[in-house]
Amino acid sequence: MRIVLNTLEEVNDNGYHSHFTLFCGKDHRTIFKDCNRMPSIKPVALAVAFACLAMATADSLAQQADINAEGLTAQVVVTATRGEKAIDKIPGAIAVISQQDLSSQYLIADDPSQALATFIPGYAPSRQKMTSTGESLRGRQPLILLDGIPQSNPLRAGMREGYFADSFIIERIEVINGASAVQGMGATGGIINYITKSPRTSGTTYGVNVRASTQFRSDNLDWKTGYSIAHKSDAFDFLGYAAVQRRGMGYDAKGRRLGIDTVQGDTLDTHGDDLFFKIGKTFGAQRLQLSLNRFNLEGDGDYMNDPGILAEGVPTSSLPGTPVGMAARNKVRSASLDYRHADLAGGSFSAQLFSHDFESLYGATQVATFQDTRIAPRGTLWDQSQIIADKLGARVTFVRPDTLVTGLEATFGVDFLRDQTEQRLALTERTWVPLLKFSSTAPFAQLEYEYGPITVRGGVRHENAKLRVDTYTTLAAYGSRLVQGGSAQFSESVKNVGAIWRFAPAWSAFVASSEGFGLPDAGLVLRGVATPGQSVSSLISLQPIVTRNNEIGVNWRAAKGQFGISRYDSRSRLGSVIRINSAGVGLVERVPTTVKGWEVSGEWRPTKPLSISGSYARTDGKTAAAQGAPMDISLGARSQGPTKAVLAANWKPLPTSQLRLQATHLFNRDINIGRVVGTSKLEEHFKGYTLVDAAATFDTSHGKFGVSIENLLDKQYVGYYSQAAAATDRGNTFAGRGRTLAASWSRMF
Repeated sequence: MRIVLNTLEEVNDNGYHSHFTLFCGKDHRTIFKDCNRMPSIKPVALAVAFACLAMATADSLAQQADINAEGLTAQVVVTATRGEKAIDKIPGAIAVISQQDLSSQYLIADDPSQALATFIPGYAPSRQKMTSTGESLRGRQPLILLDGIPQSNPLRAGMREGYFADSFIIERIEVINGASAVQGMGATGGIINYITKSPRTSGTTYGVNVRASTQFRSDNLDWKTGYSIAHKSDAFDFLGYAAVQRRGMGYDAKGRRLGIDTVQGDTLDTHGDDLFFKIGKTFGAQRLQLSLNRFNLEGDGDYMNDPGILAEGVPTSSLPGTPVGMAARNKVRSASLDYRHADLAGGSFSAQLFSHDFESLYGATQVATFQDTRIAPRGTLWDQSQIIADKLGARVTFVRPDTLVTGLEATFGVDFLRDQTEQRLALTERTWVPLLKFSSTAPFAQLEYEYGPITVRGGVRHENAKLRVDTYTTLAAYGSRLVQGGSAQFSESVKNVGAIWRFAPAWSAFVASSEGFGLPDAGLVLRGVATPGQSVSSLISLQPIVTRNNEIGVNWRAAKGQFGISRYDSRSRLGSVIRINSAGVGLVERVPTTVKGWEVSGEWRPTKPLSISGSYARTDGKTAAAQGAPMDISLGARSQGPTKAVLAANWKPLPTSQLRLQATHLFNRDINIGRVVGTSKLEEHFKGYTLVDAAATFDTSHGKFGVSIENLLDKQYVGYYSQAAAATDRGNTFAGRGRTLAASWSRMF
């Protein structure tokens, strides 16, 4: 298992609260023993691995432990479980990525998905794009939250939810691995909760931060600058932040301009901004807090996709030019009002009201699905889709320790959600996915009992959900079918149970079983109806997905390091698999899916200034060609990542400086040889690679300076998703970034 074990709470140089954590992981001898058995790692990669293993990860794997003056570990507390809870009392694989880790990784690459792929073993490789298709957690989709506000859009998963806030405002990331219903619908792969910063230092401070990166080409400078104001007094606190950003083009290791995805969305050739503020007032044991986030990311429209030459191994590139239509963009607006009472009826009470407005515009294309001879001759009609998703919700939680008997903690609550999602064609104002009106009420209860070295937890959440859709007509490509409106109701109880046994000094073991609740991509199902006489209420494809995750693990932690190993088995009898047919159209297949895997991670601290860490994750997902067929089809790159190993080293040669070296190796993957289901070809091939990054930060009287090199060895590679899932698509075979230099500066006044 790989849980966040502990954390040391500090105030960083910016005056904000931060957690430093480490999680259990594999030790250096086991790592290299396993590497020798796996597909080949080149000598230079092994050399880097040894270097890393002599310097790595109090920051790397989701750090959760720091050592205090007595050599003991300080406790890590997470909030993603609906209450503040020490990690070593939560059965399951929990991880926390600290602010120190995030600042190092965001210096290397300002890419939230790349940070998750580095620190979370089961997270698939980053696409390095605005689109996040293929970025899964343990072979399934995670629920993404910002301070508890859902950012994911499961009703019409356009895979654009990865960019919703500026990286500077993030204090830490809490990750619950495996299916979970504790935060509501959509967490079949787990929960990723981004926690924003809060002022912790009394008084008023002002801050400036600047980051720039380049590959020394005329069109590839990236830069970002932000300004913050923080204030804290006895009963009042405020944090405000504003930032602007521009991203240029990128180049691979051969000096070829990277391909831009003008349709699904890219971070190349874009500009963005973020405005965030959080204001809080404390009244004794009570606190009221309001937070708002306004985020934009939009393409500049200065480059066009230049298809590669598959037969010669030439990846997709880009050419100067103006694409048809409007540039792809993300617009995100989030707001929440939080109330907490720390001493109410012998327990603690919290309530949150939230709203989330999301809009993603995709680039224009002449795809066959958009053609309609009533508007233009076949093959000449350009259009671009737009997903609009608006959520309103409320969460109420009450936690009471020592309920009825000493040691028994009870947690009760209820969640309310209203989600309205639609997908339109922006240029012709046609409906592609009708307005999906989803509402749910979900009461839940959780009990925890601690008896000596044993902690037992169990609970149930009952989902009462309804999806309503008005009568609509499909696009001409589907036959302009009239689909009768209707509703589908779901009532499902999802359960969890688990226990932790601290069976010896520094040792613990856990066993856990939890369920997650979700829907298939309802929009993808409804927009593709091509059979006459259909109605929403009769579509079996709208039946819910219930995923059960069973997991067992062992952990060890001590003053000089920690180690953890876990094995999980995740199953859904009526799963959801997206298959691409010969026309390039994604179809939802409702078939069972099983994902099994194991994760090992570890960290060693030979001296106080030096830490070494590593992780290894293997994911094996299977599905069937149809209901009742054998489970002999491997999940493809759209659903799961390859086997992955990460090594990292952190060294503080001086109290005011830190150096980090990290290496990530993705292993080869060849699956479904010769397999075809319908017109969907399932065969995939991936040739692995090793990437090495380095970063250094220095605190001075003039501020904090940072410098980093991404892809230190200038490795030429084509990304995992492009190799495996888009190998035959000339316009989507994207190479990764070559060697890139970045520098940063921040200062508080």
